[in-house]
Amino acid sequence: MKKYLFAIVLGVLLASPVYAQMGAEKMAPAPASNPITAGEKGSYEMVKGYILKSAELAPPAVFAFKATTEVRTFGQIVGHIADANYMMCSAAAGEKSPGSGDIEKTKKTKADLSSALAESFAYCDKVFAAMTDADGAQVVKFMGDMDSAKLSILSFNTAHDFEHYGNLVTYLRLNKLVPPSTQMGAR
Repeated sequence: MKKYLFAIVLGVLLASPVYAQMGAEKMAPAPASNPITAGEKGSYEMVKGYILKSAELAPPAVFAFKATTEVRTFGQIVGHIADANYMMCSAAAGEKSPGSGDIEKTKKTKADLSSALAESFAYCDKVFAAMTDADGAQVVKFMGDMDSAKLSILSFNTAHDFEHYGNLVTYLRLNKLVPPSTQMGAR
């Protein structure tokens, strides 16, 4: 019995490197030519999906909802995210912002805010699509006179989006709606 078990274990051990080599091309994705940018874009895509789905999920009345009198409405948060997307992604691209900078203050309806939000993310998508790791390491002025690498600005935008997604989650839950990240099985 021991000899039989030993033969099986030995066979598995000897076959493992061959099996791993044969299937490695199919199992592992090809390395990204710009792995840092790809990693940053992955986080951005996640939060973008959560925020867009939150805006879609919320009924029009929720866009006027605020948790307390001192905070933004759900719609103002959506507008703020759109304004910030334009500001930060344009800084990373080294361009003048194509956004008006006043979406939060001027847009009120679910349709207008959702459209502005989607357009701001589409702009950031273009910036990410043009970015490489080498370009992302270039230092530009951000928020006045602060020196920042382009990819650091995009990373900051993603963190900012996640911060405000947290606000949206609270507002959705207060309105008895299940946030997209929970619906998708993330906790």
